[in-house]
Amino acid sequence: MSTVEGMKRVAYYKGCLASMSAKELDTSTQALAPRVGLELIELDSVTCCGAGDIHEAEPDYYLHLNARILAYAEAAECDTLLTVCNVCTLNLRQANFMLKGDDKLRARINKNLESVGVPPYSGEVDVRHLLWEIAEGPGYEKLKVAAHKGLKGLKVAPFYGCQILRPSKIMGFEDPDRPWSLERIIEACGGEAIDYPAKIKCCGFPIIQAREETALGELIQPVEQAMEAGADVMVTPCPLCHLSLDAWQQKLEASTGRKFGMPILHLSQLVGVAAGLEDSELKFKRHIVDPRPALQKLDV
Repeated sequence: MSTVEGMKRVAYYKGCLASMSAKELDTSTQALAPRVGLELIELDSVTCCGAGDIHEAEPDYYLHLNARILAYAEAAECDTLLTVCNVCTLNLRQANFMLKGDDKLRARINKNLESVGVPPYSGEVDVRHLLWEIAEGPGYEKLKVAAHKGLKGLKVAPFYGCQILRPSKIMGFEDPDRPWSLERIIEACGGEAIDYPAKIKCCGFPIIQAREETALGELIQPVEQAMEAGADVMVTPCPLCHLSLDAWQQKLEASTGRKFGMPILHLSQLVGVAAGLEDSELKFKRHIVDPRPALQKLDV
């Protein structure tokens, strides 16, 4: 559904991190969206998707939580619910898969939701990540035009993380072992995409509290490999991966005695640089590893 000519009207679900600790992800997404043909309808009264914790501990509560978000997107008369987080994408798509495929389940969930004033969900919403919207189709064509400043001279290591690719039955956008979307976006913006094996690995975030040493062992692989491959910066479509890769480099340095200093950009920030977004929209000051020195390599 579209209300502005040439724009795709989408319900915008920013999730927890973009609302709080990763506000730079929200501001850059909001600023970038109209340039790539997206009209964002921000949802009110939505909550956390539950991440992985509630899904494991209280699966029925998780289902109600995500059904509520989907219901509000549908009530906003949007066919697409846009996310900017891998974990949110997986949780919402998984819940949507269950609700669309089971009429009795959806009826039970709807009855409970209606009892607390939430509109019923009929199963007509598609959950899509910003990554998918600009990697192909009309969004990709608009991206190529929007990225007028470009990323020439910048070597960019894509980091997908695990929950935007798997399980492929639920995500279904690209081959989880040979993804292409981030590389295509980097190259459309004029940058050089750096290949390395750990780009599809876990960032370590899910186990950092329980097994920090193991988590740091996961984290060091992509950072180390990206540096060895000559990357100037890394980019990820997930704020949890961003948190791990950016903030926990200090933990890596403390445990290894080495200096890393690899800048990590959110997807919307990287494209935003190519599109000429303002500093106030990119908010690089919020990063632990400042990307601005690396971005001075841009051939503009």
